[in-house]
Amino acid sequence: MIVKVKVCGITNVEDARAAVDMGADILGFNFYEKSPRYVTIEQAANLVYKIPAIVSLAGVFVNAEPGTIREAARECDLDWIQLHGDESPEFCEQFKTDGPNIMKAVRIKTREDIERASQYATDAILLDAFQQERYGGTGQTFDWGLLTYSGQRIFLAGGITPENAREAAEQGMYALDICSGIESEPGKKCHKKMRAFFDAIQHVRR
Repeated sequence: MIVKVKVCGITNVEDARAAVDMGADILGFNFYEKSPRYVTIEQAANLVYKIPAIVSLAGVFVNAEPGTIREAARECDLDWIQLHGDESPEFCEQFKTDGPNIMKAVRIKTREDIERASQYATDAILLDAFQQERYGGTGQTFDWGLLTYSGQRIFLAGGITPENAREAAEQGMYALDICSGIESEPGKKCHKKMRAFFDAIQHVRR
């Protein structure tokens, strides 16, 4: 299986284009105001027009209002809505007939958390490391030994770096979601680290 790659926390066109050139399948924009990688809808929309159309686009939202989510999806031509907060299955359900795919992030501490992900009838599930009061971008991994095949499209996130990318890719998930592991500082990608990451997983990208 060819593992897809989502590069999240894009804040500038240089990083976006570098990620696409190296093989990213999806770029993620963070619309959570408390995130150090936060971009406004207007900023993301301006970036979108400078990014090659061959890549899919995702918007990350944390406990956002439905109107805000839909505005961002429309203005930024999003292919994915990533709900990364405490959203219920019922909240996610309301976007089912909208255009973008829906991805629900679940923060993992135990196997029960992974089993809880099956409650969400979304297009994909993103499994991330749990840290109290932080919604992603922690740079921490969770125990990948807890992973089981659920039949859902699973994005594996949390603490993925060039050093552990090969192991992450071999977990057999649908996609890897990388952010802080290829940054020089929050919101700024290190292109050398990004290149090392893609080199590490090239055996599952052919």
